[in-house]
Amino acid sequence: MIFKHQFLHTIKRVGFIIMTLIVPVVALLGIGIFYLVSEIARPSVAEEVKIGYVDSSGIFGQYTSQGNITLLRFDTPDDATEALVREDIKEYFVISPDYTSTGQINRYTLEKQLEVPPATAAAIKNFLTSNILTGKVPQATIYVIEAPLNLITTRLTETGTVATEQGGWGNLIVPGLFSFLLAFSIIFSANYMLSGLVDEKENRLIEVLLSSVSTRQLLTGKVLGLGAAGLIQVAIWLVSLPLLLNLASSTIGGFFSAIQLPGNFIVLGLVYFILGYLFFVVVSSGIGAISTSTQEGQQLVTILTLPVFIPFWFGSFLFIFPNNPIWVVLSIFPITAPVEVMLRLGVSDVPVWQIAVSMIVLVLSILGGLFLAIRIFRTYLLMYGKKPSMREIVQSLRSG
Repeated sequence: MIFKHQFLHTIKRVGFIIMTLIVPVVALLGIGIFYLVSEIARPSVAEEVKIGYVDSSGIFGQYTSQGNITLLRFDTPDDATEALVREDIKEYFVISPDYTSTGQINRYTLEKQLEVPPATAAAIKNFLTSNILTGKVPQATIYVIEAPLNLITTRLTETGTVATEQGGWGNLIVPGLFSFLLAFSIIFSANYMLSGLVDEKENRLIEVLLSSVSTRQLLTGKVLGLGAAGLIQVAIWLVSLPLLLNLASSTIGGFFSAIQLPGNFIVLGLVYFILGYLFFVVVSSGIGAISTSTQEGQQLVTILTLPVFIPFWFGSFLFIFPNNPIWVVLSIFPITAPVEVMLRLGVSDVPVWQIAVSMIVLVLSILGGLFLAIRIFRTYLLMYGKKPSMREIVQSLRSG
């Protein structure tokens, strides 16, 4: 009965419903808006850009067509400036007489810019390179010099075959998003448990409950009720993700076509969500038993849940050093394990032994936390207006 009540009460919360539906609903809206905007704003033909140049060295006159950018020659900087003011050209640059020894180029524009647009910089560079090398090396060599690297990386398995998961940013999107939602869902679940216990304690409803059920039944029912609600939440997320990815890939394509789901992501996502959910709910129940008010309890829970975001704070180092021992420790430490493992799945392969140890530590932490929380419940749940000290809590656990 406690499990049923806690489960129904949780899934009827407005915050829980919003958190559950926000992923598929926002994703559908995003896909639809992106598709409509891209269709409306899609140009029929690439816009031609005109850029002027003044060649004081006298060696640059060919290769004036660089994609959709056309370079127009002017005799003097004054002529180029007049054309720029009339908006006949978008900008212009001046090649100094001693360019071949100094490489100096002076660029002039009417726009305030932080840096040269990449397309413009590439067009000017290719224009200069082609003119300098023409007649000295074959045309094919000029093309290679302009674009010397077309790097294609293929990941192989240990048997030498092409791996199904090739990695890259596309492989990180879904685990990163899921771990972010997991962190917030864990915090919400801890606050649900805490606020429920403290409210029942302040309203003296907990006394009525404990007259009918044992402390173990009360706490276990609440923990499992929240866990079942969390399971429904994550199941909706994980089922909707592949469908949303297929929809985005078929309607929008491009970058969305490169997004991949790691092979073991759905199973591990479910397991770590449930374990993380249960761990923080158990801990928050112990905090709720010793808290004299909801505000006080939320402060303690916030201190406990802040480390959940450690993997995000140092995420850039995870991309650079994916197999650093620090990440192994965070993958095993129960507070950071659910989020850290999900992030690492998108960056690199996580060894099986690390996943196994991580799950074992989480399970033992949940069981140990539940055992300690029941003892704290029995001792402090019916105490009002007095917050026990840490020394008193330790003494009561030893004698409990």
